[in-house]
Amino acid sequence: MDGIRIAVREGRLGDEDRIARFNMATAEETEGIRLDPDTVWAGVRALLQDPAKGRYFLAERQGEVAGQLLVTYEWSDWRNAMFLWIQSVYVEPRHRRAGVFAALFRHVKTLAASPGRCGLRLYVHETNRDAQETYARLGLVRPGYIVLESPDTLRPDQR
Repeated sequence: MDGIRIAVREGRLGDEDRIARFNMATAEETEGIRLDPDTVWAGVRALLQDPAKGRYFLAERQGEVAGQLLVTYEWSDWRNAMFLWIQSVYVEPRHRRAGVFAALFRHVKTLAASPGRCGLRLYVHETNRDAQETYARLGLVRPGYIVLESPDTLRPDQR
């Protein structure tokens, strides 16, 4: 790290273009997927307009947005508390290895330590070894669960 201060702020209306661009870059870099820009932009805007869906956090370094992550929520009846899920992580290539994700993670870890919250979860693509190493250095562990999902072809607009 270079000693440059990293400030974390909540995403807000007006950040849609940058967040959507970061989301598309993440999909391309980590999974080789090209997302539809209009769909991504609309999804980002829908979340920014409805905090119940989640919250974006942006890291600013030297006056520019250097990275982001999204927090969504999962209720745990076993714990009677909420897990915070970290998603849509992206750090601009020129800001990587400078503490940007660590600053975002520390911010969200503080939120997860609040009453009514029971921890953090995230998923990472199995081939994204750099991210896995970063997450492990920050204290995240594999809990033994495997994530399964239904394919997007179940959505009427994806048929």
